[in-house]
Amino acid sequence: MKNVWIPVIFAAFALSACVTINIYFPAAAAEKAADKIIEEVWQTQKADKPAANQPAAKETK
Repeated sequence: MKNVWIPVIFAAFALSACVTINIYFPAAAAEKAADKIIEEVWQTQKADKPAANQPAAKETK
């Protein structure tokens, strides 16, 4: 009796492994979101570095 259940259990696992779920995103919306993220990152990096054409602030004691 136990010998019958082993192939059944194996078949159930094999069939469940074949399930694929596809999620589709609108390409234009994904590209727009990516552009926004890239722009935010570049603005943050520019804000972290002082501008090369501006003199550094003088320290007062």
